[in-house]
Amino acid sequence: MQIDIIAGTRPNFIKIAAIIYAIESSKTGIKYRLIHTGQHYDEKLSLGIFRDLNLPAPDRNLNIGSGSQAEQTGGIMLGYEEILKEKKPNICLVVGDVTTSMACAITAKKMGIKVVHVEAGLRSKDWSMPEEINRIIIDSIADYFFTTTIEASQELYRNGKSKDQVFFVGNTMIDTLLRFKPKFQAPEIWNKLDLQKKNYLLLTLHRPSNVDKIQNLKRILSSIMENSGEVPVIFPVHPRTASILEKISLPSKNLFFIKPLSYLEFNFLLQNSMAVLTDSGGVTEEATVLQIPCMTLRENTERPETVQIGTNEIIGTNKENIEKALFKLFANKWKKGAIPELWDGKTGKRIIEVLIEEKAFHTGQIID
Repeated sequence: MQIDIIAGTRPNFIKIAAIIYAIESSKTGIKYRLIHTGQHYDEKLSLGIFRDLNLPAPDRNLNIGSGSQAEQTGGIMLGYEEILKEKKPNICLVVGDVTTSMACAITAKKMGIKVVHVEAGLRSKDWSMPEEINRIIIDSIADYFFTTTIEASQELYRNGKSKDQVFFVGNTMIDTLLRFKPKFQAPEIWNKLDLQKKNYLLLTLHRPSNVDKIQNLKRILSSIMENSGEVPVIFPVHPRTASILEKISLPSKNLFFIKPLSYLEFNFLLQNSMAVLTDSGGVTEEATVLQIPCMTLRENTERPETVQIGTNEIIGTNKENIEKALFKLFANKWKKGAIPELWDGKTGKRIIEVLIEEKAFHTGQIID
């Protein structure tokens, strides 16, 4: 069996790592081709993570780079189509909800290749999010689905998928987190500021609705700074946000902008923080497993288990909610969370076991 494993962004790399480890340790003869679209091209967000996670070099890199949603989608589809003309796999495996996954899923499906979606069935119900559109498109055309929760499986059933297409296996991001937890390493800022465990806040922002408009970004940052006392706030700045921050006058002695961190460095800061404020879905999952209080700076989430079971709360971006959330944190009244079912570090193995057992994955000619 030949599988194309698709990745293009930092979250993709973290998710596919567990699958690649499982393939290489299974000794089943499964062959894979790692396709990197180049959607993330910053060193810390892209190739650096291959070193951090001990991943093999990509077999192909489309080097798509920056551009609008349409430009990236079109470029990825054209590039992946050329690869498929050279050789078709049995399966195109895509993870998550980024442009890379959506574009390659469409391209593979149109060329008669079975599409497998890992992390299927997630829904925020927020159509302003490009990721929500991508999720729905991928799930509407994929052939098989691996889910992180029972609720995600039920969402797929409601949309007409059959039980022989849907497999509840857990969360590959957590496989990678648990595998590399002993190897987390302190970034430069840790020693530079003499940070101590549980004495700082970690902040991440990258959603267009939060960072593309100066007033929105300034309001969020001001609200956090006004309610964080003298606690340091460490903000690794996503490349898309850096240019906007240059236009904001926001003097603060305890807000520290730093460059993007490696995977091992970021999770070191997350694990040792007092809390994280974020608009990233993946960070809410990692915070839940690491038992770190998490505040989601959005009005919704496609990962409700992090709220229902984990340490996450949806607080939005208005000043009053941020103030209330930080007050609760500093009063030591934040809730205790638990870890969702099957988030146990064995998801990659379960996925490979399904691929091996399901005869449907072994049909279809591989064309050289």
